[in-house]
Amino acid sequence: MQSSSPHPITRWLSQTSGFWFSVYATVAAFCLYTCIFAFRKTYTVGTYEGLVYLGINYKVWLVIAQMVGYGLAKFIGIKTISELKANARVRGILIMITIAGLSWLFFAIVPAPYNIIFLFTNGLPLGMGWGLVFAYLEGRRFTEVLGAGVSVSFIFGSGFSKSVGGFVMKLWGVSEYWMPFVSTCLFIVPLLCFLWMLDKLPAPSQLDESLRTKRQPMNSLERKKFILTFAPGLILLIVTYMLLTAFRDFRDNFSAEVWQSLGYGNSPEIFTGTEIPITIAILVIIGSIMFIRNNRTAFIINHILILIGMVSVGLATWFFDRGVISAPVWMVFLGFGLYMGYVPFNSILFDRMIATFKYVGTVGFLIYLADAFGYLGSIGVMLFKEWGRAQLSWAEFFVDAGYVMAIAGSVLVIASMLYFYRKHKNWVYPA
Repeated sequence: MQSSSPHPITRWLSQTSGFWFSVYATVAAFCLYTCIFAFRKTYTVGTYEGLVYLGINYKVWLVIAQMVGYGLAKFIGIKTISELKANARVRGILIMITIAGLSWLFFAIVPAPYNIIFLFTNGLPLGMGWGLVFAYLEGRRFTEVLGAGVSVSFIFGSGFSKSVGGFVMKLWGVSEYWMPFVSTCLFIVPLLCFLWMLDKLPAPSQLDESLRTKRQPMNSLERKKFILTFAPGLILLIVTYMLLTAFRDFRDNFSAEVWQSLGYGNSPEIFTGTEIPITIAILVIIGSIMFIRNNRTAFIINHILILIGMVSVGLATWFFDRGVISAPVWMVFLGFGLYMGYVPFNSILFDRMIATFKYVGTVGFLIYLADAFGYLGSIGVMLFKEWGRAQLSWAEFFVDAGYVMAIAGSVLVIASMLYFYRKHKNWVYPA
């Protein structure tokens, strides 16, 4: 928590140039969320082969249980994150990682299938993580680069945590059940260090507020009014995000099975290797929007970037399906297109939306509203794969999903862009 007398680092950040502020905040947020990601994703490198309960693959049960907890947290977060006070962030993150880490300990101790419940208790607190971290970054004139920096930790952190989990099993001989807890322990000290760094950020300045609109907690009436004001556009954006979330979660949670079916089953380093170029490309592209001062222009460009992402997924899948590109190249371009669409939703799209309409509120509310429905879509896709397309391999199902997301997502994002363009033309700014 910030004390009444600012810490020397806080004073320095208040006085230093925008460049050094952005470097400090980006590094702290990126590294912190990478560590948090390890508390969630290391288990996905395990395949848990040969285990089926009630006709459903054991790993699918694990993914669904964690996703139910994570998705429930998003619904809870619509209220709690939007009403969050700044002095509760550190305590919230510490409680979150403690519960998540202990869940992996009990997952290792309790035999299958009874240990499935601990994926739920792991996902529930972690679902609050993004809102707690992004609350430090929103509403600043540098939010694009800060948001891009922490958002690409999705990409790098996912691959890095799976690589760590894979090497823990491969080099130390740790079982699939103990691997998540052992891997998590490796990230505790770095996580605490980066949390301390992030908590030293000063509050947004008056200049930040003048450029991006003041951010403050929203009560239930304010949240309802906001939804009713922008309902058609929000529905289009949320359905688009449901497609992106479902596709991203499938790629994230079952990449081990996809790589195995493509002939790369014994290469833990491939999880990180394919994500690094994606991380760099997305960071540069999304971060560059910071230089666009006009909020409406930036908001429309965000839509265009999401559209480019959708088209990229479709083209990459089409080329791979016809044998033009190899599996690693396909996964890189697939990841690039996916995160080109996914990252704006988690950082700058809603931030620019609030700034465009000069609406006093909080980005956390909008992100959690979209996330809540996004994870419902992810659970639906998992169940559909198990019960509706069980005969398809993971790679075959992934190809089909890529086509669906590219076509449907492109239509939805174009409709959203047209809606908000017309909405802004008739908008009367609040006094």
